[in-house]
Amino acid sequence: MAKRLDWARDGTSWPNHEHSRFVSAAGVRWHVQVMGRGPVLLLVHGTGAATHSWRDLAPLLAERFTLVAPDLPGHGFSAPLPYARMSLPGMAEALVELLACLRMSPALVLGHSAGAAILTRAALTGGLAPRALISLNGALLPWRGLPGHVFSPTARLFATTPMISRFLSWHALDRKAVEGMVASTGSVLEARGVDLYRRLVGDTGHVRATLSMMANWDLSLIERGLSELRPPLFLVVGEGDRTVSPREAERVRTLAPDAELVELPGLGHLAHEERPLAVGALVLDIAARQGL
Repeated sequence: MAKRLDWARDGTSWPNHEHSRFVSAAGVRWHVQVMGRGPVLLLVHGTGAATHSWRDLAPLLAERFTLVAPDLPGHGFSAPLPYARMSLPGMAEALVELLACLRMSPALVLGHSAGAAILTRAALTGGLAPRALISLNGALLPWRGLPGHVFSPTARLFATTPMISRFLSWHALDRKAVEGMVASTGSVLEARGVDLYRRLVGDTGHVRATLSMMANWDLSLIERGLSELRPPLFLVVGEGDRTVSPREAERVRTLAPDAELVELPGLGHLAHEERPLAVGALVLDIAARQGL
């Protein structure tokens, strides 16, 4: 039977748990990991993930930065926002409130997949003013064609039908199903990485939050604002990404022509989990070029 994540039971085996804390902001009890010393670097994971996504990358970057990595609302060990606020503006506003509560102003921000969209939205509204924004396999533009017309309505139906969340969580008890989910991203993870995703997808609340984000997502807000983005934008793309096509980066550059594209050969959507050393070196190089 699927189990809800519980910090008292599951926290001691969570990656980097010794750096975890719980903070209340924006009506949410957040699980946040803070580690290291130096300029503040904010890490924001994507839809359906959690702080475990940075398990190997975070300690590397903490040698140079003060890292702040939250579980997004409803994900991992963080409580959810109300359904209507599980949107791009709602998540961005809540994240800005969290940082204000922590009294931290990031000098550099790194977002994976939908996390990159959240950071971009926060930068466009002035809630964040980093020296640079790194989009790692970022999902920044609306789906094209038929998926764009089907994706959100289907997710909306699933998110508002509790039985579907429970069914998906029960399905996660089948390890091969989770292995297939990871493989579909174009990435290859070690057994521990697969097990952590299995624990997440086995939590009905986490699944419901993932579906709620998908149902409320409107990337046209990013599409309309990209030309006004002030921080330098770095598009880091895994060439083998099967979740967000590497070609999407070229679409982004038509709207933000000054954005710099960096390709990661042989890596998929979860590039930072596959090759943390390579991604870490790239982040440090970008930081150094920004005087950090």
